[in-house]
Amino acid sequence: MGSIRKQTIISSILVYIGFLIGAVNIYLYTKNGSFTLQQYGLTKIFFDFGQNMYTFASLGVIPVIYKFYPYYKDNLEDHKIDLITWAMFSALIGFILVMIAGWYFEPLIARKYTLRSKLIVDYYYWIFPFAAGMLFFSVIEGFCWAVQKTVASNFLKETVLRFITTIFILLFYFKLIDFATFIHLFAFLYVFIFIFLVIYLQSIGKFHFSLTISRVTKKFIKKMMSMQLLIFSGTVIASLAATLDGPIIAGFQSIGIVAIFALAQYVANLIQVPQRSIQGISVGVLSRAWKDKNMNEIFRVYQRSCINLLLLGLFIFGNVWLNIKPGLEFFNVQKEYSAGLSTLLVLSFARIIDAGTGVNGLVIGTSTFWRFDFFSGVVLLGFRLPLTFYLIKHYGIIGSAFADLTAMTVYNYIRFEFLRRKFNMQPFNLKTVYSILLAFASYYLSFYLFNSMNGLAGMILRSLLFSIIIIAGIFYLQLTPDAIQLYDSFKKRWRK
Repeated sequence: MGSIRKQTIISSILVYIGFLIGAVNIYLYTKNGSFTLQQYGLTKIFFDFGQNMYTFASLGVIPVIYKFYPYYKDNLEDHKIDLITWAMFSALIGFILVMIAGWYFEPLIARKYTLRSKLIVDYYYWIFPFAAGMLFFSVIEGFCWAVQKTVASNFLKETVLRFITTIFILLFYFKLIDFATFIHLFAFLYVFIFIFLVIYLQSIGKFHFSLTISRVTKKFIKKMMSMQLLIFSGTVIASLAATLDGPIIAGFQSIGIVAIFALAQYVANLIQVPQRSIQGISVGVLSRAWKDKNMNEIFRVYQRSCINLLLLGLFIFGNVWLNIKPGLEFFNVQKEYSAGLSTLLVLSFARIIDAGTGVNGLVIGTSTFWRFDFFSGVVLLGFRLPLTFYLIKHYGIIGSAFADLTAMTVYNYIRFEFLRRKFNMQPFNLKTVYSILLAFASYYLSFYLFNSMNGLAGMILRSLLFSIIIIAGIFYLQLTPDAIQLYDSFKKRWRK
């Protein structure tokens, strides 16, 4: 776990810098006198529609990259590896098909959203360059995961992307551009970081666009295409399940309500930042371990990811929930957004469950049983789609949050049971229980001691006490060996 821990720390720091920039962006989106709820809601719709478009266009090629890259690396020189060439070509064909479908279904979009969410109709075609950038960046990002250069891709995706967004927001905020120009710039966000990532990979000698079909491709092409076709269905299912809330909310209620949900979702997603970092880093390690049949390493990565991500998720959630309500007041956020607090709470529980079950999806996805990802994805969408549709229609955005919580619980339980029964991998123990109890005790003590304090001082004191208790508890109870090893490593460097 040494290399994983080191890269996770670096990636997490960069990602949190990005989230800090993102928090500034959210503040500028939501403060009084800035963007309207409808305008901010449109940016959320861009991400939801864009992700689904890029998922369809990718044709399932991204997981194939990090699954088969070790075979290319072991048998070919870097400049002869043609994996990225065929991945990009496949993505290009897929996006052409998506554009044709998007043009064909435009009248349906217009009928669905004109009444309650007209901004979606007005800027519909600008979603296409947004999705194209997301697609080609994600393909190259998958290659970065394979060659274990995740810090650069995480930096671009989580930090640089948000910094560029900040520039666009400030241009609009200070009335240097109108909203139409802002959206036109916003549509090319991922195109910018895609170009940066290609330049970076070329500079370190990792990006080679070989047009010669290699012997590895000839040997594995049938297996790769079989995996790609099946995974395509699974990734489409997962994407739909993850992004269907915004479009359904916009259809039943309004794009303004999408903005309230987007803020709650953004804050809840803070819990998943360490998870996103460790996933990218673990892909290459797990792919190699499966190839070498190193089951001890696979279980170690799985077990450590569960306890580490659970602790980090609880730590983040505690700090957020202690201060979210006074924080909205202190930062002069539009009052309409406070309607999403209960939604935030439910979404946070869903994120904690997902984080606490570790990299179970990657363990399965990088194994020879990757087809299980497809079948579990079918279960997720088959369960999630009608549940989300029904609960949003009858209960609004809180219904969407409960659908997410229920589906995430079922989905992770299925994957947990598969790994337990198939490989006898059970990552949980008594320390899992201690971690949850420690977080609850830290939260309630911090809440009751400083609940009466308002303003910035109250927020700082609540967070400080909570953080001190939970960190001290992690070391005292020895909940994760990575904390001890990290501390020892820090001491050695400090003494130097």
